[in-house]
Amino acid sequence: MPLFDKILIANRGEIALRVHRTCARLGIKSVAIFSDADKYGLHARTCDEAYRVGPPPARESYLDMDRIVEACKETGARAVHPGYGFLSENAKFAQRLAEEGITFIGPNPDVISMMGDKIAANRKAQEAGVPTVPGHWDTIPDADAAAGIASDIGYPVMLKAAAGGGGKGIRIANDEKELRDAFRLASSEARSAFGDDRVFIEKFIVRPRHIEIQVLGDTHGHVIHLGERECSIQRRHQKVIEEAPSPFVSEEMRRHMGEASVNLAKAVGYSSAGTVEYIVDQEGNFFFLEMNTRLQVEHAVTEMTTETDLVEWMIRVAAGEELTLAQSDIHQRGWAIEARIYAEDPNRGFLPSTGRVTRFSAPEESRYVRVDNSVYEGGEISLFYDPMIAKVTTWERERTKAVAEMRRALDEFYIKGVQHNIAFLTALMANPRFLSGDLTTGFINEEYPDGFIPAPLEDRDRDDIVAVAVLMHLRYVYRAARTSEQMPGYHRIVPPEWVAVVNGEFCPVTVSEAERGSEEGFDITYADHLMAVRSTWQIGDVVLRCTINGQPRRFKVERQPPGYHVYHLGAEIDVVVYRADVAEMLQRIPPRKPKDMSKYLQSPMPGLLRSIAVSVGEKVGTGDELAVVEAMKMENLLRATHPGKVKKIHAEEGDSLKYNQIILEFE
Repeated sequence: MPLFDKILIANRGEIALRVHRTCARLGIKSVAIFSDADKYGLHARTCDEAYRVGPPPARESYLDMDRIVEACKETGARAVHPGYGFLSENAKFAQRLAEEGITFIGPNPDVISMMGDKIAANRKAQEAGVPTVPGHWDTIPDADAAAGIASDIGYPVMLKAAAGGGGKGIRIANDEKELRDAFRLASSEARSAFGDDRVFIEKFIVRPRHIEIQVLGDTHGHVIHLGERECSIQRRHQKVIEEAPSPFVSEEMRRHMGEASVNLAKAVGYSSAGTVEYIVDQEGNFFFLEMNTRLQVEHAVTEMTTETDLVEWMIRVAAGEELTLAQSDIHQRGWAIEARIYAEDPNRGFLPSTGRVTRFSAPEESRYVRVDNSVYEGGEISLFYDPMIAKVTTWERERTKAVAEMRRALDEFYIKGVQHNIAFLTALMANPRFLSGDLTTGFINEEYPDGFIPAPLEDRDRDDIVAVAVLMHLRYVYRAARTSEQMPGYHRIVPPEWVAVVNGEFCPVTVSEAERGSEEGFDITYADHLMAVRSTWQIGDVVLRCTINGQPRRFKVERQPPGYHVYHLGAEIDVVVYRADVAEMLQRIPPRKPKDMSKYLQSPMPGLLRSIAVSVGEKVGTGDELAVVEAMKMENLLRATHPGKVKKIHAEEGDSLKYNQIILEFE
């Protein structure tokens, strides 16, 4: 059968661009849809056509089935690729398209419905002989019933939305008090995200890994798997780092997991690309978690290690073609790692960040580096959608080399205007436990229990920061000194003595030009040792490549008067370089004390004020609930950090809050 002439992509952002790339390669025209918030989105500008589907809220645009069907009819698109998220696992949407004579590029509606219901999916997995986690798969009416079930199963337990996905509606409870709060929040999140507040409970496996198997089936009954992906590095049940293959999975384990996944897919009549996800304990026992009936965010690592275009096969299968791949044709070659770059601030508990992207520069793509993004300079990270900025995937023949390639790629990213997690990702790539492959889904909480705090600079790293800061500063000073038409008697003098202030530490240095002049670099003496820094760096460059005593180094840098901001090995350091006499005077100035805000409850993030649990005059104790703020589809419970009495309420339920906006005031 012929492939489609035109495909509408019912999504946005990087996945819409990803699908467009395959369509363009296959000679298929693509249609983008966009909300008012994405009017100038890169996907809307890149696809062959673009169609407005509504205002910014997803339920009025990307989730509006009527508008999407209308877009298909208006543009003549006879097939729809849903990407991931939004309507990608909505059986009613797939059925609606079928009724309109439009092909849904994915499995049939009955399969989506069955596997999208986590309770029904677990029962089907059991019937197919796939191991499942002990749990309660029936609807739970209220928190009292949930507490009784959890007591029977034994803590810790995990509450999960029956219609959930993407980490939404998931909570872990270690005792009854946590269980009751978790049931309320999980139900609320599930109702908000999926329109279905059903929650089920299962045993929480201690120190588990999250490993998934990519499957691919056609409408003729053929199903294969393309190996596993390790997705254990997560935060709030959202994946952060993925890799293929897994450093934990043996050939025998891979065969067993693959066979189980294929058996399940065949049992439900699965066609298209899909993923069977498992929780794996430390002994290598695997338990069915869920089946995602769509393309996964992390599909790039599978594509790079198997050299297979999953989007192309989804299109071909939807057009009725048979798989020409046999299981024996699939081999995982080399190692691929993917890192998700989010608009969030790791230094403030990973709070989401929204706003305009003022600078964006990504590493150059190659056989070893792949970048999926839809962000550009001048574009906006909206509070209406997922905060992902980009995905970067690296490939090499060995895991250690793939990790090194990832660190180099992250060093090449330069993003300004919103906060991002690149420093955190870089730190993960250097974490000894990550490098050893000792991973669990609790890895981030275990390694960073107090939140992400950049590792302190080692002496050599601090010396490098001093060297590059002095180099940058002197490039500015020499430019000023060489400016023509200077007033006689007021020429800029470049003294040899300078002081670099790094994290409050005063580092005095003596500087002389390199043998071939300042354009080549400088010899910097600091703490009785010489640092010969050589670089072609020019003012305005955001990446500084240099050698220090002959060793290559790479930094991301920017000018932030009166100093410089340097990104190095997952750390962000502010440095100011002063003349020696100025530094001496600065050391005599007492530091300014910050304003006391202990009497205020401030919003820790931009978001929507869902509820306020207290009233004026009410006394609260440590740990009492004060408010719930929703941001990036997640509800965040704010509690009192100390006893007090509510003096004034500064915000109302339903308000859109800014970062640090005052919600409550205490006496």
